[in-house]
Amino acid sequence: MYGNYIEEVEIMRTVFMIIQVLASLVLIGSILLQSGKSAGLSGSIAGGAEQIWGKQKGRGFEAILSKVTTVGAIAFIITSLILVYLQ
Repeated sequence: MYGNYIEEVEIMRTVFMIIQVLASLVLIGSILLQSGKSAGLSGSIAGGAEQIWGKQKGRGFEAILSKVTTVGAIAFIITSLILVYLQ
């Protein structure tokens, strides 16, 4: 009875680990492809505010990379939480 349950959990863990590796690769690729907006800590704080409330947010390749990064980060966090729960 418990043997079948343990096998199912191991299969689920393997699937979520594969998803997590793919999400990690997507995150690494999308972050490396993004160009830097400004230098220094003060520039990154101001750049973050501009990115959130700026007028140019929804245009071009940078917007696509930003959305891909967001999806990858969400997938990574969710799979991490699921893997901790399955442990």
